[in-house]
Amino acid sequence: MCGFVGFTGDPDQGVLRSMTTAIAHRGPDDADYYESPGISLGFRRLSIIDLEGGRQPLLNEDESKALVFNGEIYNYRDIRRQLIEAGHKFRTEADSEVILHGYEEYGPGILDRVRGMFAFALWDRERGELFGARDFFGIKPLYYAKMGGTFMFGSEIKSFLPHPAFKKELNRRALESYLSFQYSPGPETFFENVYKLPPAHYFTYRDGKMNITRYWLPEFHAEEDKSLDYWVDEIERVFDDSVQAHKVSDVEVGSFLSSGVDSSYVACSANVDKTFTVGFDNGEKYNETSYAKELSELIPVKNISKVISPQEFWGNFPKIQYHMDEPLADPSAVALYFVCNTASKYVKVVLSGEGADEIFGGYNIYKEPLEWAWYDNIPMPIRRLIGKAAGLLPAHRGLNFLVRRGKTLEERFIGNAYMFTEKERREILKSPLGVPDPSELVKPYYDMVKDKDPVTRMQFVDLNMWMVGDILLKADKMSMANSLELRVPFLDKEIMKLAGRIPTKYRVNSENTKFAMRRAALRRMPEKWAGKKKLGFPVPTRVWLKEDEYYNRVKREFTGETAREFFNTDKLLALLDEHKAGKKDNSRRVWTVYTFLVWYKEFFINR
Repeated sequence: MCGFVGFTGDPDQGVLRSMTTAIAHRGPDDADYYESPGISLGFRRLSIIDLEGGRQPLLNEDESKALVFNGEIYNYRDIRRQLIEAGHKFRTEADSEVILHGYEEYGPGILDRVRGMFAFALWDRERGELFGARDFFGIKPLYYAKMGGTFMFGSEIKSFLPHPAFKKELNRRALESYLSFQYSPGPETFFENVYKLPPAHYFTYRDGKMNITRYWLPEFHAEEDKSLDYWVDEIERVFDDSVQAHKVSDVEVGSFLSSGVDSSYVACSANVDKTFTVGFDNGEKYNETSYAKELSELIPVKNISKVISPQEFWGNFPKIQYHMDEPLADPSAVALYFVCNTASKYVKVVLSGEGADEIFGGYNIYKEPLEWAWYDNIPMPIRRLIGKAAGLLPAHRGLNFLVRRGKTLEERFIGNAYMFTEKERREILKSPLGVPDPSELVKPYYDMVKDKDPVTRMQFVDLNMWMVGDILLKADKMSMANSLELRVPFLDKEIMKLAGRIPTKYRVNSENTKFAMRRAALRRMPEKWAGKKKLGFPVPTRVWLKEDEYYNRVKREFTGETAREFFNTDKLLALLDEHKAGKKDNSRRVWTVYTFLVWYKEFFINR
């Protein structure tokens, strides 16, 4: 586990070291470098497997190829054995070396054989070609930029900043999309001409030309002829296998634990010694530590918990946005930072429950197409008229149903967050650019599954958008900010292969979400945890924004110079005041704008 950075062109030792130092938090145990005509590679290491011998950059036998790799290959021992039988000679016991020799043997086909989380770049000196890839789900990040004839690539954008060819410029198009999604969707980033390699893609870069190819796609092909018990048995079998694979390590592995079924299932299955939990001192709704402590006593396992104070939350927020690289308006990212910080004092590796909702159908919004399904039989033109009329009346749950069902699924669902519509963005932005409507950005994914039922289509969109841009972004950045490796056993190729076969009725139904998975979890824990309704990670921002201290903190940002550059500040203040007065819950929208302003100051003003 680590961070890496590299660039093409003439080597510059000082620049390379500065770029690598910028991501020292990703790997505090070691640093090393590789420089050769046309390429420079820098590496920071967090030692997990082969503590003594697994240094990078790694070279092959004749030193014609060099690798920098971030992640873990869980089936590396099997692949290693096959490569040794094929005549390859290994220098280390590290899992990453199978990528180096696997590329020699199979080319890009090595990606079809591995099981794990990864981002890497491999320099082929003989071909003068760079080959890089990102894992199947996007667990590990990989950014790239081409500026002034130099191609830069690495684990974090901030590592590009010391390079003399890097031009730091805000991508205003990203701001517009972010205001709807609460994260930066698609390959563009908040930095002009800096891009994210999408999940399940690899690239080749040679002679100034970049080619990107998709090598894997999650698929859903429901098998309706099997019983619920069959699926529960299969989930238990495949999940146990994944958990054991994700525990491969030469250091101690712990587990996160909240009140929800996902992390609870991981903790109950992993046989670790320690679990870690955080909460807030704002009542039981915002504090899951009692649930975690009770389950830990049942397992039994030691639980280490922390209560986050409002001062810690707000005081660390700028640093958190710096570590995020791009603004992310998910308040739970702050809680994740603190649970990672707590765990890092005891272990180097933790297991976590990310991905279960997207794969097994866990979000409450997935039940929406099943509610009052008869209403969808009314012709869409009539539903649109009813929806528009309902939208003119004061907000109410029943009216909200009419508004949402007055739109197609593709129009109303862009993921688990929908902050500002295109019209609302135009109203608050000082100079809107007219970027595509949010529904246009998710359309390619809807098109890939247009023959599937609505629940499956929503899951597929989330797997490719929300999970990548929000869930996994914060998982990587918050754990690595604390020099901690976070592993996600739900996000495994074999689990996805199984989940894609499960009928929709056993994923989401009127009784609950993640229906079959919860039945499997019930074999390991009481109903109190296995059946608990999906909450997300509750953070009391809506409460704090009504308190004078934090209201005034946000108000200062909303009326400051940065806000005046980008926004119609009177509109921002109206949102904030409306929330404080209790007229409307605008906390998520307020937080989205506030997050951007704090992030912008970190990268463009303070640093």
